[in-house]
Order: sequence, then C-alpha cells, then structure tokens
Amino acid sequence: MHGTLGLGFPLTATPLLALVMEMQSAILITLLPNIAVNILSIADGGGWRHSINRYWPLALYAVAGTALGTAVLLHADPAPMKLLLALLILLYLNLERIGRLDLRWITARPRLAMLLFGLSAGFAAGTANVMVPILVIFTLEAGLAAGAMVQLFNLCFLVGKSTQLGMFTLAGVLPGAMPPLVLPVLAAAVAALLVGMAIRRRIAGDSYRHLLRRVLLVMALLLGLQFLLAVAA
Repeated sequence: MHGTLGLGFPLTATPLLALVMEMQSAILITLLPNIAVNILSIADGGGWRHSINRYWPLALYAVAGTALGTAVLLHADPAPMKLLLALLILLYLNLERIGRLDLRWITARPRLAMLLFGLSAGFAAGTANVMVPILVIFTLEAGLAAGAMVQLFNLCFLVGKSTQLGMFTLAGVLPGAMPPLVLPVLAAAVAALLVGMAIRRRIAGDSYRHLLRRVLLVMALLLGLQFLLAVAA
C-alpha cells in the first residue's frame, strides 16, 4: 500500500498488529521499518528538496506533537488508543465530506495552519501511530501536487518516527521491547515497498485506494469492538 499510494504503512500495519498485541508493542515493532519506508519514499520521484524547503515547519511542529503524544502513550492505558486509532481511520475514510468544510484559512494563513496541523498530526502519531488523515486534509487544502504530497507525508512520518524512537530509547522501553520480529518486518516492508513503487509507475492507484478504504473500515470496526469489550470487562 505504501509503495503504491505513497502512504499507508503505519495506517495498515499498526491496526493489523494491534489486533493481536497491545498498541505500544505494535508501534515498537513498526518503528524501524517505518523509518526505512519513509526514507525510500522521500527519495523516490525526485524534486524532494523543493517540497522540504517550503514545508519544513510542518515537520518541525510534528516533532513536538509526536513527543507529547509519545509521552502520553508511555503513561496511559493502551485501550483508549485503539478507539482513537479507529476514529482516525474513520476520519480518513470520510475526508471527502470533511473537504467540503470551509478551510480556506489554510492557504490564507499558512504558518498558523502548519503549526496547528503539524502539532495535531504529531500528537496523533505519538498516541495512535497515525498522522495521515490530518496531513491529507492540510495538503489537499494547500493545493499540493501529488508528488509533493507524498514527499511531505513521508518527511513528517520520518521525523515523527525518529522522535518516537528517541523517546522510547530514553524511557528505557526500546532495548527490552524490540523483539526478533523487527528485522523480518523490516525486510518484508522494504521488499514490499519496492514492489509497490514498481506498481505505482505502471498502474493507476484508484483500485488500490478503493481496496484500502474497505480494509481500513473493517479494521476500524474491529478496533472499536475491542475497545468496547475492554471497557465492558
């Protein structure tokens, strides 16, 4: 999904893992693979320097938001994080309706928009490992081209994951929590990313987007159900 669409690794990998393990473990296992996927995605397509030079403040604010969200994750009950993740996925699936809102202030006041959206996206990444919905709203309203959107997404993903990695290390969580699964997941993620990139160059991504929406809806419903069961217990 990430290779084909330029986004989607944490959005799909985290819910799948969260179905069989706690949220914090799911985020830890996907950290290093996520960073590798982001670096390769930024480099793919060229022209990345222009995108970074114009929108780097968004990524900087995402760092602050990620640090705050990760601090919350380290000290909070993981059950509500599944509900938050489900809500973020549903937000992503309803972006077309949200896009009808009057968000013209984003282009009129780009610095304020980058501050608010960067902090919000970072906090969502720190707590639920997903910042795509918030970033997509910003980039659509800012009128970015598709290639620039992909590069900006992955720049924010990269700084967010790097911040999480540093905070988990400082908190003493990382050394004992990184299971042997990390290296196989890393290898699988990079290999699948390269295949997805090859597909993106040859096939339109509409059918893949349609499939992703269906899969994410099922994941959101399952995660919401898990949260309700945890509350009932």
